[in-house]
Amino acid sequence: MTDSTMLDKSAHPIVVIGAGAAGLVAAAEASSRGAEVHLLEKNGKTGVKILMSGGTRCNITQDTDAKGIVQAFGRAGRFLQKSVGAFGPADVVAMFHEHGVQTKVESTGKVFPQSDRALHVRDALQRRAVQAGVKLHLRCAVAAVEKTAGGWLVQTESETIRCGRLIVTAGGKSWPGCGTTGDAYAWLHKLGHTIVRTRPALVPLVGGYDWTHSLSGLTLDDCVASVYQRSDWETNAPSKRKPLVSRRSSWLFTHLGFSGPAAMDVSGTITRADSFDDVTLAVDVVPELSVPQIEAALTDRGGGGRRTTTAVIAEWLPSRLAESITRASDAECPIAELSRVKLQSLVNGLKYATFPVQGTRGFAKAEVTAGGVKLSEVDPRTMESRKVPGLYIAGEVLDVDGWIGGYNFQAAFSTGRAAGIAAAT
Repeated sequence: MTDSTMLDKSAHPIVVIGAGAAGLVAAAEASSRGAEVHLLEKNGKTGVKILMSGGTRCNITQDTDAKGIVQAFGRAGRFLQKSVGAFGPADVVAMFHEHGVQTKVESTGKVFPQSDRALHVRDALQRRAVQAGVKLHLRCAVAAVEKTAGGWLVQTESETIRCGRLIVTAGGKSWPGCGTTGDAYAWLHKLGHTIVRTRPALVPLVGGYDWTHSLSGLTLDDCVASVYQRSDWETNAPSKRKPLVSRRSSWLFTHLGFSGPAAMDVSGTITRADSFDDVTLAVDVVPELSVPQIEAALTDRGGGGRRTTTAVIAEWLPSRLAESITRASDAECPIAELSRVKLQSLVNGLKYATFPVQGTRGFAKAEVTAGGVKLSEVDPRTMESRKVPGLYIAGEVLDVDGWIGGYNFQAAFSTGRAAGIAAAT
């Protein structure tokens, strides 16, 4: 660790806590504007979550515009408008191109490094920061921060560091094995900030039935997953129900429950509820088909009605899933014998399938943290605290969580950039 007297050479050095996506960008932006910047990281290397993300490929952003990014964050989207508007997906791609990382866009709109190596993403961000003049301090865990009349005192395991301005980009609680254990929440709460209840998001769900567990490993390429207030689901007809969230994407059955983009995208809304019993998870497994189309296919007796319901549904779904749905609906029979009651049961199983949720895989398997620093207490243009002048907060430690697909990295880059620029000027 660098001696503390070195950090006092400048009248107003900036300290950035956390060398992840937001911290690396914040430090580089501040240093490139002439500030003396010290970036503190508790791990032995920078960007540990970057290195693990996207199956070690790192999905850096989404192929959309600023508006498309903002929409992925629901209620938090308005807060992100300024920072993402100033530094959107095209700017992120340009930043990586400038520092030697070519990118590619996949069919899902996800933007990856052309090399498919997260290491190249991390190295580019670190190189950019170091070339800008950032002084990097590894294995430097912060124990506490304190506001003083002249600036800040940052207490590490070995010394007290003085600085003029402080940028906190210490992350949330997701993937704690990467060192993101929510350390900053206590410091920020002590400084007067409200910490919205933290919970796992973009996390696999625990639940389902024995028959869904038996489908473990089966992927449904296209479905619509929706979450409803249970009271809304139980008292209203389908046309009257209003989902809290709906996402159309792929779905994965697991031995414990559900995963894949659709399930993970709605997981944050499920964990927001006071109880899992307060919400209903419903899945449309054939979103390309209308109810009348399904009914017509299941009542077409042109072939004599000898075809089974399973055979018809297997034209739309994997055969294992088709068999499971007909059995669960108690409608496994030739279509000539399909009663109106069983037809309705099949329609419900295809268009309005409900799966119980008992929990999630927790922060250990969550890609992001929902909850965090209350957004109304932070200036969305500068990321400066409205509670404590000279304090800037960016990245996952804020109460922002978006869909899977590079949206959260984009938010980290954008808010980190805004904080770095403001702190330096």
